[in-house]
Amino acid sequence: MRLATFRTAQGASYGAVTNKGIVDLGRRLGNRYSDLRTLLERNGLEEARKAAGSAADYKESDVTWLPVIPNPDKIICVGLNYEEHRQETGRDKTEQPALFLRLAESQVGHQQPILRPRESKNLDYEAEIAVVIGRAGRRIAQKDSWNHIAGYSCYNDGSVRDWQRHTIQWTAGKNFASTGGFGPWMVTADEIPAATLLTLSCRLNGERMQHATTEQMIFKIPKLIEYISTFTTLLPGDVIVTGTPGGVGARRNPPVWMKPGDTVEIEIDKVGVLANRIADD
Repeated sequence: MRLATFRTAQGASYGAVTNKGIVDLGRRLGNRYSDLRTLLERNGLEEARKAAGSAADYKESDVTWLPVIPNPDKIICVGLNYEEHRQETGRDKTEQPALFLRLAESQVGHQQPILRPRESKNLDYEAEIAVVIGRAGRRIAQKDSWNHIAGYSCYNDGSVRDWQRHTIQWTAGKNFASTGGFGPWMVTADEIPAATLLTLSCRLNGERMQHATTEQMIFKIPKLIEYISTFTTLLPGDVIVTGTPGGVGARRNPPVWMKPGDTVEIEIDKVGVLANRIADD
């Protein structure tokens, strides 16, 4: 099942994206589950699956896509988690994952503009796999980690590189408003069995810039869930953004920065394609 959050003339809602269109689950289930995060919190996926068989309410072209989870409790991102990317940055290997946080305000949905801030022209792409948590947990063992995943989505961890490098902390460069693409939808975990090999790509104006598989991750998804849940409780709707492969624009010669008018696409097989155009803020 593909679940998405969107806006129409009637307001924000969420639904199931089917081959025939979008079924508005918010209209059908909203008295119990006000948004997608609440649906996950209250174990509403089975009700959602039943309702997803209803006649479609909208075509995909009828909606404005929002981030899959617009209101997560936390967005935890993983840096330097593909060996090729670690090597191109010249960073040392670490025994544990490098983490940073994103704010919800920094996210945009599918087909919405990623904004280049007026303070910088060094806006870079980062293709990533987003893991959406479906079941709360603290100190989750790796062997149990798959049971805590609601689904998977595409993520573009848009990075303002010069601001990222102001200090040894990355927060500023990773949190400019409307720089992180998230969508178009979440594919539920029952459609992607545990440990499935996924392929991840980034295209800028049709040219492939990044390409890798999850086999190339330094810290695999179970390790990330175990490590993160050791220091914080993972909650339904939380998002773990699992790292980007080599080929980022900042490490090319000359550097390649996203600019207004560009189109960037993040593709994950078995999930879909997240597409955003670039505009000036």
